[in-house]
Amino acid sequence: MTVPADSPLTEAAARSPGPAPGPAPGLLSTPPVGPIEIVPMRRRHLRSVIRIEVQSYPRPWSLGLYLSELALGGLRFYIVARRAGEVVGYGGVMYIGPDAHVTTLAAAPEFQRQGIGGRVLWHLARAAVAHGAENLTLEVRVSNGAAIELYRRFGFVPAGVRKNYYAEIKEDALVMWANDIGAPEYGERLDRLAAELDLIPGKAAPGAAGATTEAP
Repeated sequence: MTVPADSPLTEAAARSPGPAPGPAPGLLSTPPVGPIEIVPMRRRHLRSVIRIEVQSYPRPWSLGLYLSELALGGLRFYIVARRAGEVVGYGGVMYIGPDAHVTTLAAAPEFQRQGIGGRVLWHLARAAVAHGAENLTLEVRVSNGAAIELYRRFGFVPAGVRKNYYAEIKEDALVMWANDIGAPEYGERLDRLAAELDLIPGKAAPGAAGATTEAP
């Protein structure tokens, strides 16, 4: 299935706080510094999340907005990546009908190019599958080649362009979709990516359908 860029999901996402055009590291450009743990985002993490947010996005989300997102329960799924107890990355998805929209994905500037973005995105994808979503979507700056390559490895393909989506920096967004994520073929893709990331294949992040795992 190919979902057009002007589908109801992308229209709803455009009205909500969408992903900002921060950098997205490759899957594992350099070995991560110490073990990386993936846990559900909680209120106690938000001070660190906001610190990364303001360094990554030209239009950062506020504390109040994050609190309202976390209060939506099963309609949202947010996680943080921690190293030695410190939040070094985070991401989230919102669910609308059969679709899951990646609303945010970032790694702390000092921890970029260590595969944190790939690990977080892997857990978001697994959570979407566990939720029963059929498709994943996101927006990315058209000039952000590193992020686009990362998303392609997760099965995302271009579906359209949103003109001047990032108005603050006067740049268009490429709308990308990964379709049929419940199919065995997509599960096999995630298993291959898990091997690259030293994750546990088939296991979603904590809070996703009761599964637990840690990213080494």
